[in-house]
Amino acid sequence: MAQPGARRRGRRRGGDEGEGTGRAAAPLNRLTGGRLNPLDADAITQIDAAARAILAEIGMAAPPEDVVGLVTAAGGDLSSEGRLLFPRDLQDSALAGIGREVALCGRRPGLDLHLAGRKVHVGTGGASPQMVDLHSGAYRPSTLADLYDAARLVDVLDNIHFFARPVVARDMDSDLLLEINTAYAALAGTAKHVVVSASSPEAVRAIADLCFAIAGSADAFRDRPFLSLTINHVVPPLRFSAEACDVMIEAARLGLPMQCNTFGQLGASSPVTIAGCVAQTIAETLAGVIVAWLANPQARIIFGPRPMVTDLRTGGMAGGCGEQALLTAVAVRMAQHYGLPNSTIAGATDSKVPDGQAGFEKSLTVSMAAQTGSNMITQAAGALAGLMACSLEAYVIDNDMLGVILRSLAPIELDDTALSVAAIAEVARGEGHFLGQPETYQRMQSDFLYPDVSDRRSPEDWAIAGSPDIRNAAKARAQDTLATHYPNYIPEDIDADLRDRFDIRLPKTCMRPS
Repeated sequence: MAQPGARRRGRRRGGDEGEGTGRAAAPLNRLTGGRLNPLDADAITQIDAAARAILAEIGMAAPPEDVVGLVTAAGGDLSSEGRLLFPRDLQDSALAGIGREVALCGRRPGLDLHLAGRKVHVGTGGASPQMVDLHSGAYRPSTLADLYDAARLVDVLDNIHFFARPVVARDMDSDLLLEINTAYAALAGTAKHVVVSASSPEAVRAIADLCFAIAGSADAFRDRPFLSLTINHVVPPLRFSAEACDVMIEAARLGLPMQCNTFGQLGASSPVTIAGCVAQTIAETLAGVIVAWLANPQARIIFGPRPMVTDLRTGGMAGGCGEQALLTAVAVRMAQHYGLPNSTIAGATDSKVPDGQAGFEKSLTVSMAAQTGSNMITQAAGALAGLMACSLEAYVIDNDMLGVILRSLAPIELDDTALSVAAIAEVARGEGHFLGQPETYQRMQSDFLYPDVSDRRSPEDWAIAGSPDIRNAAKARAQDTLATHYPNYIPEDIDADLRDRFDIRLPKTCMRPS
C-alpha cells in the first residue's frame, strides 16, 4: 500500500489516466433517498386537502367525451359550467387501486428500474429543439441522427439510468413520422429503458407495434416493458388536453407504462406561492392518473408532478434557481404521501454551455430531488438553456456529477467493522496511518466512485498535461465513444421487418462505423 502523499496510477473506464479503479456506478435499485423532508405532517395534510378540494369542487375544464364517460360512470359529475368534478370517494378509490410499484425494463442484465418507495433513478429528457454541435459548439436544429448519437453515448454512461427522448428530430415531416422514428432510433442506440412521447392514438399503436415486434410478441413486451410514454395530459390551469387524454387512454389499454405529467409554471399558469402551485399541480396530476386507472385498472402509471418556476421579470423558465429546487422537492414529497411511483424534472439549467453555472444549478436541483427520494428524475443530464438544447459533452460531465449525487445516497454502515474501534486502537499505537490496513485497500475498490473526466491531479501534473478543462476531456470522450460504439440492439431480421412496415428514416449507414 502506498505511503502518505504517494500517487496512485491506474486506468479509468473512460481510458484516461486517473486515480484508482473503483466501481463504475452505484448499483441500480439500491439507491434510496428520503433524508430530505421539506414538509412536516401538518403541511402535507394542508396541501393534500387543498388538492382534493380543487379536484372535487373546481374540477377540470374541457374534458374529452371519453374522459367524461369514464369519470361519470365511476361517480364523477359534469358541472353546469362543463367542468369535470372528481368526488373524494373516487379519489380515494383510485389512490387505493393504483399500483404501488412500476418496473421499467432494460434489454441487458442489470438495467431494470424498479419505481417504488424512495428508490432513485436518473436519466435524460427535454425534447429540445436544438443541439449543441459536438465539433463546433454552435447551436443548430436537432435531427434524428442526433437522437441516435445521444442514445449511443448514454448507453455507455453508467450513472445515467434511462434514456428519455432528449431532442426533437426536426428533419421529420410529420408528428407520426417523428414519433415512430424517435422510438426506433432510441431503441437502436441503447439497451437502457427508453421514454418517448406520442401525439395521437395512432402513434401509440404504431410505437406499441414496433415494441411488440422487437420483444417477439405483445405479451413478451408487457412482461418486460423496455419503453414507456411521457404524457402531459393537462394544460394548466386545470384544463385537459384532449389529444393527450386520448393518448393516455390508448396507452393504458395497450399496456404501455406511462408518466402522467403536469407542467404548471409558478406565477404564470399556477399560483405564485409554492404551496398553491404544488396544490394545483397535485390536483391536475391526480386527475390524469385517475383517468388512466379508470381506462385500465392494471395500467402501469407513474405520478409526474413537474411544477416549474417562471422568472417573473422575463416570463421565461428559471429551471436552475433555488426556488425550483425547493418546489420540486415539495412536489416529490407529496407524490410520496400518496405512495405512488413518481417522476419529476431536475437539472434544467439556464446556462448555455456546460460551465460552472450549469454545474451548480444542476447539482442543486438534482440533489434535492434525489435526497427527497424521487423515483425517476428526468432531464438530469445533457440539457442546457432551459431545456432548449442538448449537449453531448454535457452528458459526459453530468455522468460524473450524477455519480457523486448518487453516491451521496448510500446508507451509513454502523456495524463493528465500520465503526473500526479495534483498527483505530491498532493504528494509533502503531504506524500512525490507515493506508497499510487490509480493509483500506479492500474498500478503496468497493466503496469509492472514481470520476471519468473530473480532474483530481495535482496542480503540477495538471499543468504538465496542458492545463485541460473538463469540457476538453468530455468532448474527447464523447467523440471517441461515437466513433467506436455502434450497438446492435435490433437484430437484422427484425430491423428489416420494421423498415418494411414503417417509414424508418435513420440510414443504415449511420448505424455502423464509416
